[in-house]
Amino acid sequence: MKTEERHASWLELFFDLVAVAGVAQLSHLVRGTTSWSDAGLYVVCFLAFWTAWMCFTVYGNVTGAAARTMPVLLAMAGLVFMAGSVHDLGEHAQGFAFSYVAVRALASRVWEGRENTRIIVEWPVVHAGMGVVPWVVSFWVDGPWKYALWALGLGIDLVAGLTMPGEQVAAKVAERRASQSKRPAPGLAFAHLDLAHFGERLGLFTIIVLGEGVLTVTDAMTEIPDWEWPLLSTVLGVLALLAALWGAALFQGFGGIPYLSQTAWGPRVLLPVHCLVAGLLAALAAGFGDAVESVAHGHVAAGTRWMLCGCVAAFTVVGAVARVASRTWKRWDFVAVLAGVGIPAVLGTVGGGLTPARFLWLLLLAIVPGLIREFPRRKRVAASAS
Repeated sequence: MKTEERHASWLELFFDLVAVAGVAQLSHLVRGTTSWSDAGLYVVCFLAFWTAWMCFTVYGNVTGAAARTMPVLLAMAGLVFMAGSVHDLGEHAQGFAFSYVAVRALASRVWEGRENTRIIVEWPVVHAGMGVVPWVVSFWVDGPWKYALWALGLGIDLVAGLTMPGEQVAAKVAERRASQSKRPAPGLAFAHLDLAHFGERLGLFTIIVLGEGVLTVTDAMTEIPDWEWPLLSTVLGVLALLAALWGAALFQGFGGIPYLSQTAWGPRVLLPVHCLVAGLLAALAAGFGDAVESVAHGHVAAGTRWMLCGCVAAFTVVGAVARVASRTWKRWDFVAVLAGVGIPAVLGTVGGGLTPARFLWLLLLAIVPGLIREFPRRKRVAASAS
């Protein structure tokens, strides 16, 4: 008997609005920057925001229509404060950390019921508390060491998500609850993710990130009074790149990961890779805005040029690994990888004299070979279906 396919609920879609705000603010951390420290801070903040968002995305995936509205709305509030803190992180770092800890605590608590406590087998991070401890310690630390503690906490979560079995988490939860209460502890139940529905949720986050690229470019256009061919060709180049990224990550991929089949990876691998791809796309969105603004100067600044080239090259490598994992690797993929890594390397090194439009259209050539290898097969499938 075929089960009915699930789609995102209205509550889940409303919750995703915080992702729109968060990605918009996080991308500003790398707008026009040439500092490695700013790039590192972007990585830490993006991973923290994504982790907090993911905790309640997992909750909605498992509970479905039974999800409680109030915890989700409270989590939204926490994520909004995280997003708002990013604009002036030096002044509002405490607010960012406190909001993150609050969302993580709520995400852990929401699984505990009167009759039993559910343990998410595929992503036990939501229950593990060790990764939050460095964030709590950071309340009393200033300067770069605060951000180092954030990175340590996120690293602990990442390792736990990849290596910690759900059964081990269940044992720790049972031990903690027994020590905190003299009453008999509720039973423990294992819960599993609905992978098809989960892929849709991850894909929606990717769409939001790509939408940030459109918004950034639109905002940059409004700052330029004269809409002449150099600007128009640059904007068209950005839109072509966004379409190519969409095609690779969503049209030919799964869960926002380029060229991945649904059954290739389980959630333990799927989640961190999705975070990586989403972070790359958000950085690209910021770089696209800088590229449009650089039309007035006639060239793309070195920092922006290398950020765009590096993100496209990394995107290509992820897609190549996904093809190997999906067992769809072909000889043509050697050409795709060579173009996807080689062209960005050349443009990053010698592309300083190119106009923004020429730079972007040449960068597009790094993504196209990976896309076109699927077209003949899709045509054959369409023809056989008709």
